Amino acid sequence: MLRTLIAVADKGTFSAAADAVYVTHAAVSQQMRALEEEWRVTIFDRSTRSPKLTPIGRALVAKARTVVQAYDDMVPSVLGDNGLRGEFGLGSVPTSLTGLVPFMMAVLKAQLPQLHVRLTPGLTIPLMHQVERNALDGALVSKPAVLPKDLLWHPVSKEELVLICSSQVDGSDPIVILKNNPFIRFTREAVVGSLIENWLQDSGVVVDDSMELGGLEAIYSMVQAGLGVSIVPEPCVKVQVHPSLRRIPLSKSGELYRHLGLVQRKDSTKSQVLQEIGKAISHAVSIGVFPPPGNVS
Repeated sequence: MLRTLIAVADKGTFSAAADAVYVTHAAVSQQMRALEEEWRVTIFDRSTRSPKLTPIGRALVAKARTVVQAYDDMVPSVLGDNGLRGEFGLGSVPTSLTGLVPFMMAVLKAQLPQLHVRLTPGLTIPLMHQVERNALDGALVSKPAVLPKDLLWHPVSKEELVLICSSQVDGSDPIVILKNNPFIRFTREAVVGSLIENWLQDSGVVVDDSMELGGLEAIYSMVQAGLGVSIVPEPCVKVQVHPSLRRIPLSKSGELYRHLGLVQRKDSTKSQVLQEIGKAISHAVSIGVFPPPGNVS
C-alpha cells in the first residue's frame, strides 16, 4: 500500500498509479481508503475531480519513501552483499542508450549475473528528480548547472559537442555553415540542448530553425537526408554502424563539452552497485565502440 501511495504522489492520478504498480484503478482506491481508515487521517482531498494529497498526505508520502527504501535495503544489508543482487533502478539519458549503456550493461551482467538492472530512459532533470524521490537508485545524466544538495555526482566521461552535416554541405567553418543552413535543434528541455543554445547565443549565431528533436538517431537521420545541420554530443562509445556524416569541431569559436556522470542519493545504501556500474562504464569508454571486438568482459 505504501508503494501505491508513492505511485499516486509521483504519477498524479489513481489511474496512472494503477498502471505503475500493476493493479486496477479500483484496487488503488481501496488501498488508499484502507490507509486512511487505519491511520485515521485524511490523505486525499476528494472535493476535486482528481483526488489531491492533503498536507498530511504529502508528509506521509515523504515518510513512506523512507520506509519503502529501508524495506528494500533490509535483506542486502543483512546478507552483506551491498545490493549486488536483486533489482537496481537505473536511469539514463537517451543519447547513451545505443552505445554506452548497452556496452556497460553487457559488462555488468557478465560480472554480476544476480543483479537485475531496471533501465528507465529520460532527460536529466526528470531523472534526477526520480533519484531524489528514491524512484530510481541512480542515473546516468548530463551534468546540470546546479546539482540538488541531496545528490552525489560521479563523473564518468565527457563528450565534445560537434556540428554535423551531410557530405553535400560545403565549407569547414561551423559559424558559416550554421548561418547558411536550416538548423535541427537538440531539444532545449535537455541539458545538452541548453548548452547548445547558450553557445549559439554567446557566439552571436542566429540559426534558421527547421525542427527540434530529442533523439540522437532521429537527428542523424534528418541530417543524413539533407534536411539541415545540427550540433550534437559526439558519443564516448560509438556504434559500429554509424551514419556517414561530416563532423566539424566547434573549436574555432570555443570548445563545448557535455559532462556525463552518475548521480545517487547521499544516503543511498547501494553505492557499491554504482561503483561497479562506474567501472563498467570506464571499461566501455576505454574501448570506445559497441559492439566491441571480442569478449565484452
